[in-house]
Amino acid sequence: MEKYEKICKIGEGTYAVVYKGRIKKTNETIAIKKIKVSNFTIGIDHSALREIKFLQELKHPNIIKLFDVFSHKKNLNMVLEFLDADLEHLIKDTNVVFMPADIKSWMWMLFNGLSYCHMHFVVHRDLKPNNLLLSQNGVLKIADFGLAREYGSPNDRMTHVAVTRWYRPPELLFGARLYSSAVDLWSCGCIFAELMLRTPFIAGENDIDQIKKIFMALGTPTEQDWPGMKSLPNFMMFDETFLRRPLSNLFSAAGKDSIDLLEQMMRYDPAKRISSVQALKHPYFENEPLPTHPELLPKLVRKNQLENTAMDVDEVGMKPIKLF
Repeated sequence: MEKYEKICKIGEGTYAVVYKGRIKKTNETIAIKKIKVSNFTIGIDHSALREIKFLQELKHPNIIKLFDVFSHKKNLNMVLEFLDADLEHLIKDTNVVFMPADIKSWMWMLFNGLSYCHMHFVVHRDLKPNNLLLSQNGVLKIADFGLAREYGSPNDRMTHVAVTRWYRPPELLFGARLYSSAVDLWSCGCIFAELMLRTPFIAGENDIDQIKKIFMALGTPTEQDWPGMKSLPNFMMFDETFLRRPLSNLFSAAGKDSIDLLEQMMRYDPAKRISSVQALKHPYFENEPLPTHPELLPKLVRKNQLENTAMDVDEVGMKPIKLF
């Protein structure tokens, strides 16, 4: 701890407190995430161990940087790069105006960081705007790897209780235990839609309501759309059947390549969803307008730069405008 100085507390969750701090030797601003080990009767929370493990292994410009891990007074401390904004607050701030080229830039950086994770067989399992942090020079960085898991073994069963509900794919809502990186691509589709709409795309009140709203937005799936869906543990079908409507009806200002990329991310059948590597090669990124340079991207303007910087995993967020 003598290497660092805590400046002020900027956020607190159930299991951690986040401080703004600095490295004494270099005067570099950092974030110190103090994990409350005393909250656990046996050892440290698994999510904290996962986050440390993956951030030690994954080194990429679009993934938050972990500088150090140390124990101090019965608590575990993570020293992270300090990022004072996230994509959620940027979307919600009506004073911030952004254009299609800006959305393209954020999605490009998201896919770059995510493809690196997937190439190293790591699935994030909690992608949402709140976990996409923004540096002062506009670079998007994926954060919060507490739910991340290694994948690759064909029989490696994982929990279906993952991904924040509004960004959770239908296979997890139906209780799938065998799944892959495709769950992250569904979340990316929800984020892409939210950037275009400036409000969450599909926001259910509970898991059943979330499934119903997905069907309302994308149409009720058939066996042809999603082979094997009826064999999922928690599969259910509603009495009412919803017809599939073109997404271009809702995203009227979006180009054909934008709609095509969104549709490929939000396919019911996980095996047919576009991968993060394939997404980077999609015509959406090659066509005009080209992605905005990160340094030219819109930024939050705050009277207090510490406002809204708490990365609280318990926070649900503001109530959205109800689309579905």
